Amino acid sequence: MAEEEQQEEGMSQKEVDGLNCLAYDEAIIAQQDRIQQEIATSIPLVSDCQDLAILKKEYAEDDTIYQQKIRDLQRKYSFIRKTRPDGNCFYRAFGFSYLESLLDDSKELHRFKAIAAKSKMDLVSQGFTEFTIEDFHNTFMDLIEVCDKQPPVGELLSSFNEQSVSDYLVVYLRLVTSGFLQREEDFFQHFIEGAHTVREFCQQEVEPMSKESDHIHIIALAQALNVCILVEYMDRGEGGTVNHHVFPEDGEPKFRRATERRGNEDFRIFYSDDNVIEARERSGGRPSDNPISRACSVCMFCWDYGAVVWSE
Repeated sequence: MAEEEQQEEGMSQKEVDGLNCLAYDEAIIAQQDRIQQEIATSIPLVSDCQDLAILKKEYAEDDTIYQQKIRDLQRKYSFIRKTRPDGNCFYRAFGFSYLESLLDDSKELHRFKAIAAKSKMDLVSQGFTEFTIEDFHNTFMDLIEVCDKQPPVGELLSSFNEQSVSDYLVVYLRLVTSGFLQREEDFFQHFIEGAHTVREFCQQEVEPMSKESDHIHIIALAQALNVCILVEYMDRGEGGTVNHHVFPEDGEPKFRRATERRGNEDFRIFYSDDNVIEARERSGGRPSDNPISRACSVCMFCWDYGAVVWSE
């Protein structure tokens, strides 16, 4: 009898512990939801251009390493766009900065349009359901068609700040990344930690929204779209300058724009003085809503872990 009571008491304690863990997990999820809601109401998906000097205010004045590296960035860039730190920053910042660069490059736009148009059937041939991906692909192509009309950059910015349009673009870029990883699984398998297959990795870490990006995602997207991506590291290494890698290694980065802060992914878009031109309305030559926003160079970088992205 005593043993039975002890067993019942033990089970009861386990149940209590289980409930406590469940309540703790639910509290964490609720807190994360509140944080995301606050971010969504205070930070646009893609912001207007701002002076790069605002970065200095985000770090303590006595944080010598970061302040030195921000000064190093200021030697190259003058303006910045922020993107919402929601885990989709890499794809959203890359998408905006690259499409923005196409507004003034009709040759590259036509090359890219052909790749984008073909990408859907590449995915279908791999087993992705055409009906499932069609709407995302259509949104992607619609945005490219917008660029073909060479509108003021404010029109493209408005599209990227429409949640549904912007998220559909992110979804499709994730699918393109996933498709390339799986096509080249023999190569990428060596970069997957643990016992996961490339397919499992894509299902868990690439395709779902809000999953942050790492080198493997950047390499795959660059190769899938045949663009060059330069990753510049804003870490705590000594030297006062940012270090960088180019993907692929033999690539020739031409455009410069954007940044990410790792841990709470936060990609931004940079503009250099040399590449800033005054964007004007096509009709009447009136100044656009953001005269510094039309730049022909693109750069994305990652704080602490990762990545200035340059697209070619």
